[in-house]
Amino acid sequence: MGIHHRMSVVLLFMLTLSFFISCNQQSGRSMFRAENNVEFDTVSLVARHHLDGDTANPYCNIEVDFIYPVSSGKMNLDMLQQFFIRNTFGAPYDTLSPPDAVQAYIRNYIENYTADAGTYRESADEIRELNSLISGIDVSDSEHYTEDFFYSYYESISDSIVYNYHEVLSFQVKQSNNKGGAASYDSYRNYVLNLNTGRQVTENDIFNAGYDTALQRLIITSLLEQANAGSVEELEDLGFFGVREIVPNQNFLLDDKGIIYTYNKGEYSAYQLDAPQVFIPYEMIFPLLRENSVAAKLADLK
Repeated sequence: MGIHHRMSVVLLFMLTLSFFISCNQQSGRSMFRAENNVEFDTVSLVARHHLDGDTANPYCNIEVDFIYPVSSGKMNLDMLQQFFIRNTFGAPYDTLSPPDAVQAYIRNYIENYTADAGTYRESADEIRELNSLISGIDVSDSEHYTEDFFYSYYESISDSIVYNYHEVLSFQVKQSNNKGGAASYDSYRNYVLNLNTGRQVTENDIFNAGYDTALQRLIITSLLEQANAGSVEELEDLGFFGVREIVPNQNFLLDDKGIIYTYNKGEYSAYQLDAPQVFIPYEMIFPLLRENSVAAKLADLK
């Protein structure tokens, strides 16, 4: 592809993206304000790109719903926005403004899809060339045959505010993608911020040493209750595995009632099951909490 053609493709994409932005962006300040005095805005974009610009060809489709802070009475706003961007889209985007980060992420998604399609076509061309060179053997009859078409890709990514009180901000990022398979893969990433310090809250920040063994038992108990199972063996019959070895995985949220762990598909459960959300109330973990930690302070609100 010549440089002028590449520039034309890029220009066409930018015009198309501008169209999607003008048609699909729903920007309005969301009233997530609470004691933390943090206000949010939302960028919602949908983009679709057909291979070779032909609507009869496979395509990639991406949907983004990004909630991001636009004012903060505590934490530095630039740092807060950077944290949201980095943990929603990745470190390569965290120097951009929130709307620019969304656009850059979409551009990169489309570029990666186009590159994957190009690699796929090269593989198909190689197989056809082998067929023409090897008489009496049709490589296309083997398990390695590559059809002369490509799959459509789909992705959606969004974040949601779970808790925004008492200098604690919890939010969750949900990402769903499909690269031509029968089912989509969903993942959840949880984050808790201490707005007083500007730092992400970790397990070591809120729990006393040796917490993991005691917490393991509580997690198993919660899974049994949620699944209405009487034993770990019954859980395994339902599609769980390795439950006796389950450990806290740092993927948690805090609110005023307790801690919520998310275990994504494939961690301790089959992909066919929904990702388990394990809730443990503060009453159950209070002896494990560090004194004066944000979790201990939330527990004392009761």
